[in-house]
Amino acid sequence: MTPRPHTLLVVDADAANRDWMTRLLSGEGFHVSAVENGKSALQWIKDNPADLILLEIDAPGDNGLKALRDLRKKYDPVQLPIIALTAETGNGHAVDALNCGASDTIARPVDSAIVLARIRTQLALKRAEEALRESEERYALAAVGSNDGLWDWHFRTSRVYFSPRWKSMLGYDADEIGEKPEEWFRRIHPDDVNRVHADITAHLGQLTPHYEGEYRIQHKDGNYLWMLGRGIAVRNSRGRAYRMAGSQTDITRGKVVDVLTGLPNRVLFMDRLGRSFALAKRSHFKSFALIFLDLDSFKLINDSLGHLIGDQMLVTIAGRLEATVRSCDSISRLGRNHTVARLGGDEFTILLDDISSTQDAIRIAERISAELSKPFKINSQDLFPTASIGIAVYNPAYTTPEEILRDADTAMYSAKALGKGRYEIFDSDMRANAVARLQLENELRRGMEKQEFEIYYQPVVALRTRKITGFEALIRWNHCARGVIPPGEFIPVAEETGLIVALGQWVFETACQQARIWQTRFGATQLSININISARHFLQSNLVEYCRNVLHETQLSESSLVLEVTESAMMPDPDTAIEVMRRLKSFGIKLAMDDFGTGYSSLSYLHRFPLDCLKIDKSFISRMMEDDEIVRTIITLGRNLGLQVIAEGVETESQIERLMQLGCSYAQGYIFSIPVHASEATDLLMAEQFHPPTLADAAFGEYSLMTE
Repeated sequence: MTPRPHTLLVVDADAANRDWMTRLLSGEGFHVSAVENGKSALQWIKDNPADLILLEIDAPGDNGLKALRDLRKKYDPVQLPIIALTAETGNGHAVDALNCGASDTIARPVDSAIVLARIRTQLALKRAEEALRESEERYALAAVGSNDGLWDWHFRTSRVYFSPRWKSMLGYDADEIGEKPEEWFRRIHPDDVNRVHADITAHLGQLTPHYEGEYRIQHKDGNYLWMLGRGIAVRNSRGRAYRMAGSQTDITRGKVVDVLTGLPNRVLFMDRLGRSFALAKRSHFKSFALIFLDLDSFKLINDSLGHLIGDQMLVTIAGRLEATVRSCDSISRLGRNHTVARLGGDEFTILLDDISSTQDAIRIAERISAELSKPFKINSQDLFPTASIGIAVYNPAYTTPEEILRDADTAMYSAKALGKGRYEIFDSDMRANAVARLQLENELRRGMEKQEFEIYYQPVVALRTRKITGFEALIRWNHCARGVIPPGEFIPVAEETGLIVALGQWVFETACQQARIWQTRFGATQLSININISARHFLQSNLVEYCRNVLHETQLSESSLVLEVTESAMMPDPDTAIEVMRRLKSFGIKLAMDDFGTGYSSLSYLHRFPLDCLKIDKSFISRMMEDDEIVRTIITLGRNLGLQVIAEGVETESQIERLMQLGCSYAQGYIFSIPVHASEATDLLMAEQFHPPTLADAAFGEYSLMTE
């Protein structure tokens, strides 16, 4: 848009002077009007806007100074610059003109170059002053209308302007707070004031592009409010800050702080993530990482010990996360380089800004894992939760902040699927696996509705007599389209979705009923049935009552039931696990620790667990012929504790001989029988004949209901 020409008014008694000035100024693009005296000028200015007046003040018969004084009563120098045209002799007229409010003076005879330069200078000053005035008015309006409190700190005078809203946010009237910086800092919470000073100092030292940080500040009523402070410095040509202005926003009402842990909640986290994302997009030298953490056994602790204990656990974990990240990077809570947040439930995120490589995130994830592996003592109970951790690192291919959060979440689920209590770094294959997992979850639900699941039975054999002493019940999924799906694929999904509860109950009830049928048919009252119990089942408060009801309905004796529990099911809350086991034992049910040695280091608790049996994991049996030290140790440990020991995955005669030499009495494995249908298990009991597995059977493998 082309700017309008400036309007000038020439006031001169001499017609020739008016004509010359009009032609000069018009030729320079100005819109020019001319009158002969001050009185005419006053009349003209009433009806017409003018940007500047050239006023002759010493014309014969005309009091130009009076006209100048009258004009100044109505228009200040910013609204209407006035250049006085004075006589060439002496400085008296010029001084009088300036005292009466002239913006500048020009002595006659008028030089064209000088008059044009003076006019342009005055018009430039007018524009600058008007812009400044408009800016100040806008600031004043913003201060009145903003919901935020505004502040303006002048370092040269050491005074701070606090807007009325800034004061009212804290419950004060405008005249109750002065202009000293102490009015602000003495009200900040003692735990936060040093951090605010440090953040402001960092910005003044040009270490950060702006000041930003959360802090608590005391209201007039004595309570503390959470504020989000922002500010930016104004610097001179040497880069030194001489002024700083900013705002504070009340974020107390649950906007950004998780009420339970005091950590940022999802709202603030997504805001921080968005800022980091935008900064990384603008700069090719900036990168950041996102850590997504989910507790592996939190629901079990919540269900078994109650939500109060669960909440205390979350608070403790939040504190450990903050301390761990701070110790890694020497940064403070909600500092410039990280944000630890609770998204909800038992999900936490850590945003790491300005990382140099993926190794920075890995280093923190490893320290978090190590810190969370230490026992949590809550209400005199030692708890051992673990966390699955996913890591996603920014790359330019991301288009939204939500994508990196999604990928960190995906990596976390991958860590869960690979055994929990570990970290995984996102790669593109994980996304495809996540989609496949979602599809599998949907198919799992449909499979349960269509009754596509079956129970297979693998015999437990006494090594000395080669006689069957019992069976272990193992679940199989015969998918209508995909055929047999290994338990290693669907059991973890069933665990995460909670479907394992319904599956486990069906296995429990069906296996108990089948065991009773075998006992009745063959008179084998000592025949046992081993059933795997999921971690979700094991720590439920009604487990003992549920077992009692099922045994009563199936008429199976308590001594015939062996519940197999993994170490991972017991160690998150060993004290509660011990209590549950004692109640089961008092009812006559036997207990076995499955996959012993592959889970947590629970030797310190093993003597406290009221077990009947240890099951040696097949991974140790497969290496036994090269090195039998672990197997020997487990068998000796079991014997010293008075426990029965069963070896899993036995496949060769040489393994049987070595196990008998070491003192192991019972075993399972393909050399005796693969897992079979109930009808085939019945045939085994009838004939006491066993057959080796086929290649197809070997490829399928065995997998118990609750393999972690």
